[in-house]
Amino acid sequence: MDAYIIGVDMIKFGRFPEKSVPQLGAEAALLALDDCGLPIQDMQALYCGNLNQASGMVGQRILQQIGQTGIPVVNVSNACATGATAFREAWASVKAELYDVVLAVGVEQMGRGLLGGGGGRGISKEGLMGSGTMPSVFAEAGLEHTRQYGTTFEQFAKVSVKNHHHSTMNPKAMYQIETPLETVMNSEMISYPNTKLMCSVNVDGAAAAVIASEKKTRELGLMSRAVKVRASVLTSDPWQERDLVMPDVNTCTRKAASAAYEMAGLGPDDIDLVELHDCFATAEILHYENLGLCEDGEAGRIIDDGEVELGGRVPVNVSGGLLSKGHPLGATGIANIYEVSTHLRGEAGDRQVEGAKIGLTHVIGLGSACGIHVLEGVSA
Repeated sequence: MDAYIIGVDMIKFGRFPEKSVPQLGAEAALLALDDCGLPIQDMQALYCGNLNQASGMVGQRILQQIGQTGIPVVNVSNACATGATAFREAWASVKAELYDVVLAVGVEQMGRGLLGGGGGRGISKEGLMGSGTMPSVFAEAGLEHTRQYGTTFEQFAKVSVKNHHHSTMNPKAMYQIETPLETVMNSEMISYPNTKLMCSVNVDGAAAAVIASEKKTRELGLMSRAVKVRASVLTSDPWQERDLVMPDVNTCTRKAASAAYEMAGLGPDDIDLVELHDCFATAEILHYENLGLCEDGEAGRIIDDGEVELGGRVPVNVSGGLLSKGHPLGATGIANIYEVSTHLRGEAGDRQVEGAKIGLTHVIGLGSACGIHVLEGVSA
């Protein structure tokens, strides 16, 4: 049985110290419910993704804000794939015919500071202080791509230029500012080759989706704006013999992409737009290849040639991506689904990818978890 997104939305990402995590989640939930014209009383289950308050029963506290109807609540925590995992659990419950219509919410309050900068893990294996932080992990991965394929600092920086340009057309992005190449390359160096403007933005945010069975979608008369979930895949790293000093940021994405294309009955050439996990500019370059958008070693060329820009062969991160839209960990997976769904409905305004029929969303959490969804626009 097919499952459809019938309502989806997100709040504008930003910093909201005056609001609680449940308040942010409740805002997104109400927006998604409004999008399909349904009340909370119609939801048969809630799947909530949140990382920083993973033991805090965030889903139940969201219902305290919008209506405690006694439905089952599942709280999910899975690193940066938290939101995508909550969505997948919701999708799976409808596919399994447990429920006809369910709600998935992803929410996070990040504040400021360095992601992965906390203590408690001791000195990293190579003995270099700070090398276990996320900027350094993805700097290492980027430089390995440079070693193999000659990818340049300028090519990595062009990712940030592109995504910041896209964000100027997205009113829900944290930042909506053009950043010319020289500005990106000359901004504060965080971990070479990632400058400050090549790192994702820690923000507060929330996104939500209502998922329904095909029968329920037709019953409600919502098929004309529905988005079909063609594939939903979650992977973790397999064991392999390799250098354990440098985390593997590629394998679980490649496994997930292969499984998602097989489940959807599609290939990379069928994808019209992608929202991928650009936690750092170097990561986006790697994921072009991991997702099969180009051959290995071709990522630098396709950023140079504009193939991944709005208007290009396969636009990537037209929302502005994590680099400028922002990256509230628990919300990102569903926010990506909102962005792609908006294009598939033809409702993305100035940043609309023309003729978009099939879209792909991707998130990865080191530790490891990769969530990929393939979505298809449908009409009655």
